[in-house]
Amino acid sequence: MAKKKKKGKAEKEPAVSPQSKIIFPFYSNERWNNWLAQVKESGFELKEDDEDAGKSGEIFVNMEDDINLACLKVIAKFDNKEFSPDGAIDALTEIRDVVLTPIDPISETIDLMIDSLQTSLIGVFASCEYYIDNGADNSVDLIELVKKAVSSEENNDPGAALSYIAALGANVLKGTEISDEMISDIPYGLVAEWMDGLESLSVAMMGDDSYKFDEPDE
Repeated sequence: MAKKKKKGKAEKEPAVSPQSKIIFPFYSNERWNNWLAQVKESGFELKEDDEDAGKSGEIFVNMEDDINLACLKVIAKFDNKEFSPDGAIDALTEIRDVVLTPIDPISETIDLMIDSLQTSLIGVFASCEYYIDNGADNSVDLIELVKKAVSSEENNDPGAALSYIAALGANVLKGTEISDEMISDIPYGLVAEWMDGLESLSVAMMGDDSYKFDEPDE
């Protein structure tokens, strides 16, 4: 996956675009905390007989979409050669460090939803890092990658499972859509959560592509 960072820096600086020389965050702590505040204010509760459950759960969808768009901005700048591989990995790491930090408890239901969101994002970050390090191989059998990921998880090797999902996700970043065949037989678990993340990433890419030209979070 991503190359390990060299030790020695006491503090980590935000990513810098080699063209603009502007230091900026792609996803700030303030932005993440604002989403958490909105989630808390929503008082979300998951009830089987609640007709508004889907509507009230939209906040988590929008929350994940916002993070995916931040990651896609980094990938776009990498594709446009505004970032070196190391610069792009640094920018992604900054986003990941913000959104994957454990949160203070809010409520049992909300905590479960946030945990699920964060787990799904692990697949997104792994895919972005794989894409930066290795590119995308459109000759691979993506359904076979899913099967290998599921098998690895069943054999208690989540690291291998994530590597297969990352290779698949790199193709998603190149425009491959998630087919029903890819996800139809996945048992509940980490692979299913990671694939949910890639589905959300794919949906974000299918919408307005203005993120390719946007500047990072200000």
